[in-house]
Parts: sequence; structure tokens; C-alpha cells
Amino acid sequence: MEVLFLILPVSLVLIGGIAWAFLWAVKSGQFDDLEGPAHRILMDDDSSAPVSPSPDTRDEPKDS
Repeated sequence: MEVLFLILPVSLVLIGGIAWAFLWAVKSGQFDDLEGPAHRILMDDDSSAPVSPSPDTRDEPKDS
């Protein structure tokens, strides 16, 4: 029975900490855009022109 005097205040402090963390996350905008990052990985942003391959300039042995 004496353990309740320890468990009850500890659980209330824990609940208060969880509530504070949740309210902080809501106020700081952590839950504003939940689907954007998931869809952003699928978006194709190839806006630059493709680079043409450079001419083949391999080092060939010279005749001596």
C-alpha cells in the first residue's frame, strides 16, 4: 500500500511531461504537414536539362 504514495506522484509527473511535450509539438507546428514529406520523395524534380555526353577522349598510345 505504501508503494502507491510513490507511484501516484511519479505517474502524475510523467503524464504532465507527456502533455507538455504534446502541446509544445502542436504549438511549434510539428503536425502541420503530415503528408507532404511522404509525397515529396515521390515528386520528380528534374527541371535541369540533361547533360550531353562528352566526346570520347581516351588516352590512346602514340606511335613513336
